[in-house]
Amino acid sequence: MRRLMSAIAIAAMFTTGCGKSEEQKQAEQAAADLNKAAEALGQAAGQAGAAGAAAGLGEAAKAMQSMANALSGAGGDGKPVEPVAFQTLQTYLPTVSGWKMDEPEGQRLTMPVPFSQVETNYQNGEARIEATIVDTGFAQLLIEPWQMMLATGYSRKTGSGYEKATTIHGNPAIEKWDSNSKNGEIDVLVGKRFMVTLQGHDLGGIRQLQDFASNFDFGAIAAAK
Repeated sequence: MRRLMSAIAIAAMFTTGCGKSEEQKQAEQAAADLNKAAEALGQAAGQAGAAGAAAGLGEAAKAMQSMANALSGAGGDGKPVEPVAFQTLQTYLPTVSGWKMDEPEGQRLTMPVPFSQVETNYQNGEARIEATIVDTGFAQLLIEPWQMMLATGYSRKTGSGYEKATTIHGNPAIEKWDSNSKNGEIDVLVGKRFMVTLQGHDLGGIRQLQDFASNFDFGAIAAAK
């Protein structure tokens, strides 16, 4: 859910950064609703009993639905489809030589839009990689932030690393690396629908994460039904 909320926040940033069309005004209102929901969740966490938590979650649900409605017509080639079962996604998590894989965990959610995902951890000595595959079902709420960053040739450099748009085995991707923490991340958009995220910790370098990504059959993922 943390990655999902990050995608929503990026969508709000890109959508509200331009003019004042009716759709953009709706997105601005949705972003405001999302901020209110975050405040409500914070207040709920400090309140005793289930009633306070339920109220905060209710605000969050309304805000996410508002954001989904605001971005539901945000372009893209694919029409929304039913996401595949997370059990299917699980079959695309590879067995990687030298890496111990944890038992995968999967779920299917309907808010703020229908999507399914599966995730697991891989361990090799001190190095650890968190792998996630998400089927967005062509929901623009989830895809739009990635498409915007990739279309603009996104790039950012810091004193200890970088972020940049790139390609991974022919698929558009975002690659990140920080030499201080030895953490890296590769986010791959497959078939304009599936999102494969690899988050590496205590790595020897970004090449280690790139080599790990080569174990995924992105063609098979793109054809998943």
